[in-house]
Amino acid sequence: MNSHSAALTIDDLSVDFLGLRAVDGVTMIVREGELRVLLGANGAGKTTLMDLISGKTPSTQGRIHLYDLDITNKPPDAIARAGIGRKFQIPSVFKELTVRQNLEVGSCRRRGVLSNLRLGFPGEQTRRVDEVLGTIALLDRADTLAADLSHGETQWLELGLLIVQDPKVLLLDEPTAGMTQSETLKTARIIRELRGRHTIVVVEHDMAFVREIAERITVMHLGKVLAEGDIATIESDPKVRAAYLGTKGIH
Repeated sequence: MNSHSAALTIDDLSVDFLGLRAVDGVTMIVREGELRVLLGANGAGKTTLMDLISGKTPSTQGRIHLYDLDITNKPPDAIARAGIGRKFQIPSVFKELTVRQNLEVGSCRRRGVLSNLRLGFPGEQTRRVDEVLGTIALLDRADTLAADLSHGETQWLELGLLIVQDPKVLLLDEPTAGMTQSETLKTARIIRELRGRHTIVVVEHDMAFVREIAERITVMHLGKVLAEGDIATIESDPKVRAAYLGTKGIH
């Protein structure tokens, strides 16, 4: 991977909702293979920014580029095909299929060939599914129905459904929401393993989790970028302390 090329370029991006600027002139460059964490209180504009990138919400100003491709205000399915994969807080998996079958369907989704399930899979695709099962720590649950998974396992399977489609950029919305402490630590391990192989943007509140995974952090406040840097830079930044009542940190 060329670590110097920009995978995601956001330039002066804004959106107005009835006069309220939920995202206000955000400029951000995420390099290829980077893991970027978006931090900020509720209402800071983090999820809205993810909505703008993935096409769920149209912007009123600014541009978004995926590598050299302008994806600003394109339909969500076109943005997904271009290589933006998004995992929402609420998982959407195929409950009636096994873990492996979920990933098999996911791996041929992009090509729209569900008939592969009936025809059997080429060896390369089977290897890819096995590789993803290992990455998301569900190899021993491969033949379990998705309906029988724990909350954490369901979240990992949904992450696997994204990874198997090999998106250029992964957007993860609070991937540890509702998880136990051990599930959260396991999620941190999984995301660290993906770092470098995928470009990842994570929205997260849990500072313990952020410390486990963060390379570079962008702090948002009232729709704007307040600060950017590594965890030490962010935690000692007086602007961040002032905005988020320093003693408590960001939660």
